[in-house]
Amino acid sequence: MSPPRILLCGDVLGRLNQLFKRVQSVNKSAGPFDALFCVGQFFPDSAEQLEEFTGYIEGVGGRSQIPLPTYFIGDYGVAAPKVLSTASRNSANLGFKMDGFKICDNLFWLRGSGKFTLHGLSVVYLSGRQSSSGQHFGTYSQDDVDALRALAEEPGVVDLFLTNEWPRGVTNRASASDIPAGFLDTTGSDSSVSELVAEIKPRYHFAGAKGVFYAREPYSNVDAVHVTRFFGLAMVGNKDKQKFIHAISPTPASTMSAAEISMKPPNTTLSPYTLVVDKTALKEDTKRSTTTVSDSQYWRYDVSHKRHKSGSGEGNKLCFKFIYSGSCPRGEKCNFQHDMDAREQYLGGVCLDFLIKGKCERGPDCNFKHNLQNEGESHSRRRRGSENDSGNRSKECWFCLSSPNVESHLIISIGEFYYCALPKGPLVQDHVLVIPIEHAPCTLSLTQQSNSELVKFQNSLKLYYKNRGKEAVLFEWISKRSSHANIQVVPVPSTKAAAVKDICNLAAEKLGFKFVVMKFILAVNNSSDGREWLRMQFDRNYSFFYVELTEGTILSHSVEENENFPAQFGREVLAGLLNMPERADWRKCALGKDEETKMAEEFKKQFEELDPNQ
Repeated sequence: MSPPRILLCGDVLGRLNQLFKRVQSVNKSAGPFDALFCVGQFFPDSAEQLEEFTGYIEGVGGRSQIPLPTYFIGDYGVAAPKVLSTASRNSANLGFKMDGFKICDNLFWLRGSGKFTLHGLSVVYLSGRQSSSGQHFGTYSQDDVDALRALAEEPGVVDLFLTNEWPRGVTNRASASDIPAGFLDTTGSDSSVSELVAEIKPRYHFAGAKGVFYAREPYSNVDAVHVTRFFGLAMVGNKDKQKFIHAISPTPASTMSAAEISMKPPNTTLSPYTLVVDKTALKEDTKRSTTTVSDSQYWRYDVSHKRHKSGSGEGNKLCFKFIYSGSCPRGEKCNFQHDMDAREQYLGGVCLDFLIKGKCERGPDCNFKHNLQNEGESHSRRRRGSENDSGNRSKECWFCLSSPNVESHLIISIGEFYYCALPKGPLVQDHVLVIPIEHAPCTLSLTQQSNSELVKFQNSLKLYYKNRGKEAVLFEWISKRSSHANIQVVPVPSTKAAAVKDICNLAAEKLGFKFVVMKFILAVNNSSDGREWLRMQFDRNYSFFYVELTEGTILSHSVEENENFPAQFGREVLAGLLNMPERADWRKCALGKDEETKMAEEFKKQFEELDPNQ
């Protein structure tokens, strides 16, 4: 199947005749194209152009037909409030819609901010412009920005990011000869867009509003293997005849191999948004200003409507980074609340929007819980001692066998110290978790006796996979804030097993670290030596990740306090190796209970002869 063909254009300014005349010409010579995205002001600048514009919107006259699906984010200009208010009241546009409000045939308004998939491409957008006026149309809100920050934390690569204004600083580290003449970074640029694009890391970023065309060299992203290409597009019908329409035909990232998506052209630069500033040269007021802008990345919503939070944070604002990932690069220096109760609610399956914001716009379509544990119970638990606290955590834990929350239908074998279960949302068939029965944060801190049983489980699983032409890859992520440990055991085809070490090292290099590598002869002690070596490497003051390969090689990494290490590193790397990046997020692979039960029973039947507990 050929990649989708997409057209993009800059500020339309209501000049739809000129735009679609050009579109039809390009479509005839290089098409057909699947869609058109418009960035920058879409509506007219003056009332004189309204007749032409409304000829398309209202379908007056046979000439006023929009030739292909067209999406716009520049919801400002003459007649914008009238047209968009009418569209908002249309019953077909009610509900939580991210893929566009229908204005008329083939014309869609991308409102606020959101993410949707079009012809396999992941598209993220921020509608409107930055403004403090609070007007209903033509501006984006803090909620719109925060929603995109939440989306940026989701696994998977964004193909297209659409904004009206340019990201401030985009020309940093760029070739001076390519920067448009008379370019001013402060006009038509937005620092919020800079922060967002640095977090979202799209493959393509398109913007308008400056009235000039600019194709920046590709730049590399922090904590991502792919590059970003930025294009600023001129306005339709500009007098300088600068390019206002651009065509691309990208292969969706979800279908690309790890090698394909990590390719970097020779003219790739470093990210323009990570320039190091000499702090000694800054004045004190500049320092304060920089801190304020940077802080905005870490909090998401004001939760004063919920409850008071104790501690040294900024009032009632929670640190979004902490709630989502369990860690914050700023540590104690963060100005926002690191609320472990909120973190635990999130880990228990509570909807992030509902938890922090008090509501969820997805309503019944949301896959997560819209209810919290009893507030009184939460305060009571905090008052009790650490022993009682641990007991209550065990009752709430998904992995404790004594917990009412344990998914017992997924369990396939129970020993004295460990049990095996299928995971929720498996990466591949026969993906297994090996879980300590004790409520412990990591397997490396458990007794030698329990370690012997763990090795038996591992060896049985390795043999089970080998009989099916596959090899076992085992990994454990030990966060300083981990609650209940689990080792992930993922089968990979024998033909790809040799590549696991290389792709892990490549991913580590892209993140800016190197694994400590050690190889052991498995035939001697059946991986006990490897476990003992890992115990020596592990320091409970740091987070820790390791992966064990079938041939006896172990890769390990101690994660520094401020290091940005993805919690799903192991799964994401294997998803890339197996050409299934869309399965990197377990929540997108979740199955119904009946199907899970059937899978578990089938695995138990097949594994019975090798099960060390039979």
